[in-house]
Amino acid sequence: MTDATSTGRPHRSMWLIWLVLFVGLPALVAAWEARAPTGRPRLDAIAAARLKRPTTPPPLVAPVELYALDRDQARSLNATIPLSRLPNPAARPFLFSGSPIDLARATDCLAAAQIYEAGDDTVGERAVAQVVLNRVRHPAFPKTVCGVVFQGQERATGCQFTFTCDGALARSPTQAAWQRAQEIARSALSGKVYKPVGYATHYHTDWVVPYWSGSLDKIAAVGTHLFFRWRGWWGTPPAFRRTGENGEPLVERIARLSAAHQGGPDMASGLSPLVLAGGTVTDLAARPQQMIGAESLGQMMAGVRLIAIAPGAKSFLVELSRTASPDGWPTLAQTFCAGRPECRIMAWRAGHAPAGLPLSGDQMESMAFAYIHNSATGLQRSLWNCVQTPRGNREECMRQRVPAAATAAPPPAAPPELAGVRRKERFEVVKITPPMPPPKVMAPPVKP
Repeated sequence: MTDATSTGRPHRSMWLIWLVLFVGLPALVAAWEARAPTGRPRLDAIAAARLKRPTTPPPLVAPVELYALDRDQARSLNATIPLSRLPNPAARPFLFSGSPIDLARATDCLAAAQIYEAGDDTVGERAVAQVVLNRVRHPAFPKTVCGVVFQGQERATGCQFTFTCDGALARSPTQAAWQRAQEIARSALSGKVYKPVGYATHYHTDWVVPYWSGSLDKIAAVGTHLFFRWRGWWGTPPAFRRTGENGEPLVERIARLSAAHQGGPDMASGLSPLVLAGGTVTDLAARPQQMIGAESLGQMMAGVRLIAIAPGAKSFLVELSRTASPDGWPTLAQTFCAGRPECRIMAWRAGHAPAGLPLSGDQMESMAFAYIHNSATGLQRSLWNCVQTPRGNREECMRQRVPAAATAAPPPAAPPELAGVRRKERFEVVKITPPMPPPKVMAPPVKP
């Protein structure tokens, strides 16, 4: 009797093995791969759960308070707080969609936050701008850029950005620094993202310690500033889905820096024709531009002496003639602002003009006349110093600071230490000592 081995033919069991290898195994793999799509709904469910807003309300944004620590203690404590190990994704681009006047106001509010919080520093300003726009998108904060920046400004302390309530706005940045801040703000509102700070909504310098620093996730360090976001769902990208809304508020406190905050385009129609004596902003922008450069400094032009030209040739400082009528001052726009979409003229009476830029607060206060226009927003204003030149229409008057000696009342007590992030040239050391524990009360001795 012969078998498969003796005849050289494979055994029947071998046929079965080969059949499983070449037919069954591919079929098994195909069946397994066919099951993969059935797992997709589960992944979608997980993603949907992450996007679902929790039933709890957004976190409260309390006024910032500081621990009473000196600079070295603060830095040591901040160093003990580790950076979060969770992902730090970059924020989505922020594309402002409001009206031209809203965009102009948002730009200047954002620029003010940048330059007063970070100084004339590009990296710091971009980081500040990103935090502001993150707040605009988060439901715990106001819905406009200006609303976020000036939140809490009515309080003497505890405002969200300290420059809005600690008197810093009394100082003016240089024209060049202000224009750089505006350019950074425009870029941020047009979708430029500063990735390192992710979705941070809070920040502070490493030499102060706010009470909230231990309850939020520290996600980045940029220079001497530390950036934080909320823990849990409210610090994740789905929480930042809100879009900004139109209606940027008018902030009079930055009116001397911003044309957009000196009034809306609807105000021009309510002013007297004298205000528009230099021609409407559309007419002026369409005229040929006169060549005004460094060679014109110190020369007489349109009956005034040119003192200084700001970078970009958008602002001109002039000294008025002693004989010119104040009613004719707006016609200066025909010479200096023709052909320029943005233009500002700052004028002083003879003998009181500054030597050039930058300007001090007293020099701003002594200005006799100002003209400003912006063709993008339709804004056009002529303003007189009504202390020097009284006007019948109060809307034609510059806003004046209240003189320090206007009243005989004693000066107010110094406010308590302000909280929040301060500019690098304005930091103070907190010298308040920690509270002492209450003394122990000894029980009276028991008489024998």
